[in-house]
Amino acid sequence: MPAPPRRTRSDALENRARLLEVAARVFAEQGLDAAPAAIAKQAGVGVGTLYRHFPTREALVDAAYRHQLTHVCEQAADLVTRHPAAEATRLWMTHFIGYATAKAGMSAALNAIIASGVDPFVDSRALLTGAVATLLDAGARDGSVRTDVTSQDVLLLMGGVAYAVQHGTEEQAGRLVDLFMDALTKNAAS
Repeated sequence: MPAPPRRTRSDALENRARLLEVAARVFAEQGLDAAPAAIAKQAGVGVGTLYRHFPTREALVDAAYRHQLTHVCEQAADLVTRHPAAEATRLWMTHFIGYATAKAGMSAALNAIIASGVDPFVDSRALLTGAVATLLDAGARDGSVRTDVTSQDVLLLMGGVAYAVQHGTEEQAGRLVDLFMDALTKNAAS
């Protein structure tokens, strides 16, 4: 009988998480030109630790993207437990725009890994749809958000807002989220 798989040590998990956070930021800022050794150094680990977790640059980019997306999506459930649904939705949208803006900086890196045959977006839509559904369901329960919109509607509009913000300012992003929220909450109780 084979031995049970060994559990990953907590320090190894922390190192991996730090590497993913730093890698996402650095790839967003520098694209694929970012040196793995610099990423490892900023994460406070050796380059061997980086390559132990992520044997290729493509594996690191893919994992960093998925890590950031998962973090953004998990925020929806956390926010609805701490805030009224409409406020949680507004906070999540602001968080999403920050994520989408950073992801835009990673676009060259993501395109390179797609060209290598890896699809970093395979689970993206399902994760994002689930996060938005959490927010919309909470809004439907407390009557603060319209019930005639779908997660897909919200994602499509948020994608447009995120795209527009890449060429605008943070102030403009706030105004666009306000407009979106006005539309999402208008006549919610009727």
